[in-house]
Amino acid sequence: MGGLRTLPWYVAGSQVLGVACVVITGVWMGHYRGGYAWDGSTQEFNVHPLCMVLSLVFLYGDAVLVYRVFRNETKRSVKILHALLHMMALIISIVGLVAVFDFHSAAKIPHMYSLHSWCGMLTFVLFFIQWLLGLGFFLFPWASAQLRSWYLPLHVFFGLLLLAMSVGSCLLGITEKLLFSIMETYSRFTGEGVLANILGLLLVCFGVVVGYVVTRDDFRRPPNPEEEALSVHFKTLSEGEIPSSP
Repeated sequence: MGGLRTLPWYVAGSQVLGVACVVITGVWMGHYRGGYAWDGSTQEFNVHPLCMVLSLVFLYGDAVLVYRVFRNETKRSVKILHALLHMMALIISIVGLVAVFDFHSAAKIPHMYSLHSWCGMLTFVLFFIQWLLGLGFFLFPWASAQLRSWYLPLHVFFGLLLLAMSVGSCLLGITEKLLFSIMETYSRFTGEGVLANILGLLLVCFGVVVGYVVTRDDFRRPPNPEEEALSVHFKTLSEGEIPSSP
């Protein structure tokens, strides 16, 4: 219980970090890069980083945290919230992808040539597959208990891996944008460069805090008598029981 008392502080810290990442991205694109539009201009490109940080970092990280934050709610309710947050992240990330592809097409810039674009697209595709599999295995389970038991560790592993990939893709994107935009003045510690560097550090901190909360054993959901047969932490309650949910 002593360790559990620190959980609200870690969760609050993650939210402060996540909101700061979104706000700083918005300020960077709004103040330094000319604002937002949907007309094929550089202002449309600015929609891309804001959407991706909001969706595949902040909302995705919160979706990962719900099983620790709502520890005493029914597992079914938490599953639905987990899926809805992922769906919001999916929709917003699609908007961000459309914005950057539309900008590249209007500006006659080749698509998908940079390491950032490769890593970012791989992250998005894996995220979409993970979301679909999560729906099929856990929220609307069609698979057998044995199959769900086999997939559960993979689902948990790829959940954290995708958050790390999202943060890494953002760091690549930040560096790429700075080199394209202020390469000549970046080394002079200009305001835009410093702000972007701070954003990168905050993104890393957000990912670290979320990862720590999710992997710490004493932050896991407490046992619920009605759900023990489904819980991964109570496999041995009776012979042959197989877990079917995170």
